[in-house]
Amino acid sequence: MRTLARRFLLPGLTTLALTATGCSSTPHTGAADAAAPATLAPAGDGTSQQLDVAAAPQGTPTPAAVARAGGKGKTEQSSLKVASYDQASGRAVIAKAPQGPAPKPTKSASPSSSPSPTADKPVAVGDVIASAPAPGAPNGLLAKVTEVVGKTDRGTEVKTASTTLATVLNDDKADGKVPVDPSTVTVEPLMKGVTFSWAKGQGVKFGPEGAKLPLGNLRLDVNAAVDTAPDAPASAGASVSGFVQLAPQVEFSYDGSSGGGPRSAFLGMSGDWSSQWKLQGRAAASTGAAKRIPFAKLHSAPVIQVGPVPVVVNLDLTCYVQVEADGRVTLDVQQDVKGDFKVGGSYATGKGWTPVSASNVQSTPVKASVTAAGKVKGALGAEASVGLYGAVGVSADFAPYLRGEADAKASASSDGKTSLSGSWALYGGFDLSGNLHLQLSLFGTPLFERKIPLGTLNREWTLASGHAER
Repeated sequence: MRTLARRFLLPGLTTLALTATGCSSTPHTGAADAAAPATLAPAGDGTSQQLDVAAAPQGTPTPAAVARAGGKGKTEQSSLKVASYDQASGRAVIAKAPQGPAPKPTKSASPSSSPSPTADKPVAVGDVIASAPAPGAPNGLLAKVTEVVGKTDRGTEVKTASTTLATVLNDDKADGKVPVDPSTVTVEPLMKGVTFSWAKGQGVKFGPEGAKLPLGNLRLDVNAAVDTAPDAPASAGASVSGFVQLAPQVEFSYDGSSGGGPRSAFLGMSGDWSSQWKLQGRAAASTGAAKRIPFAKLHSAPVIQVGPVPVVVNLDLTCYVQVEADGRVTLDVQQDVKGDFKVGGSYATGKGWTPVSASNVQSTPVKASVTAAGKVKGALGAEASVGLYGAVGVSADFAPYLRGEADAKASASSDGKTSLSGSWALYGGFDLSGNLHLQLSLFGTPLFERKIPLGTLNREWTLASGHAER
């Protein structure tokens, strides 16, 4: 009996759109309209102010902010810097920062954003220091001085202990979105065939695709082989190729007007996302969990200036390809995905921390072919985390995927007659999941004892299906 096979051709599809709001999510809209300033609700002493939130200037030293012990709780920009820090002992050396151009004025709780004599005096026990990245503190430093050890040839050596943003932001308010400068992102390729491109202001471009990118976007291209089913012919070699393009931004808000710690807070990451990828060949069968293949790690530690306070945000992103297959299907499929995403944590007095997750995705026309019977699922996604001063606050996994399945049935009789019938279907979708972490206590909110899941957000839609007989 001869072997029978059938190829099902999936026609071009009309554009589909999917709008999904987060499962167990609380939308954060305070930073959505920068043109509408927040209404201030003064604290009891009437000193609460709205602080600007912006990217710290590049190319000039970012001075540390100092909250003086007994200084009526107000934080001031200083001309001090962290010359060195030893994480094991908590010891730091505080010195005079190099004098550069005058910093851009920012709204703060002090009468002037310029360094004051009080802010520039030697540090004392009880002072709180907020610093941009420094030697020994690549993710910045937020610490309280517990002891002044003495003078050295490099500055004043002090012992420190960890503290919270509430000790430097006090009863003020802040709310804003800060785009991540793609030129500050470092990339570690995890396999051959990965290239990195970005575009920023003043026409500055990088990488082979930089000239094609909108400003503020970064892009990773990958072309990688995946395991091929052992019995597949040489012509069915499996591979994944395509790109991930995104424009990430940090969302930050804080309201300390309750006078006893934050009334509300938010930390998250959002941005536009687009990807185009192709999965070809007959992938090897899964042996349990889906095969995830990381192809690049990205890291950035942008400094956002919240009034006089430099807040260091750490962003990490691992891009990956994930394939699930039974080893029977030979696939040739391409998918374009565009949309946005938002993950984070929102805090409110009396409610605690609440997860935030949302995505708005469009799947563009797809052409594909499926040969024989079987199932396959492929995703081009990213694991992301966002935190403060080196501590993870929110982790998330965003994975647009394409899933195909085909079922072919063949029969033959002694008179030589044969028949073949089959059905096929192709689905698009995405998974969004993640966790809030204990380290969000850096805001000065109560500790929680476990990770809080964002809740798995999954949406799937039919791209095409059909039935054929012969």
